[in-house]
Amino acid sequence: MFLLRSAFWLTIAFLVIRPGMDVQESAAALSSEAMARGSQFVAQQIDAIECDNLTCIGGKAVVSAALQSSLPAVHPMQMLAADNPVPLPRPRPDRAG
Repeated sequence: MFLLRSAFWLTIAFLVIRPGMDVQESAAALSSEAMARGSQFVAQQIDAIECDNLTCIGGKAVVSAALQSSLPAVHPMQMLAADNPVPLPRPRPDRAG
């Protein structure tokens, strides 16, 4: 049983960490695909709502406009850290000796 479990997890690890695979690119593609499918599902559910007053119609319009707007690009933490103009650790002041 131990050998069977080991072979299973080694196969899974090889499939996930195979040579030539860009993890960051594939994760970004998967994330954008999930967001697109999710917003499409929400838009379908909102369109299915039957409205009989002006407030409901306005609410549907606002939500559908918010779903169609593009989301800002998400930057990884490594890229955001480089934007800091102050070097860490900060240099000692001259008066400290």
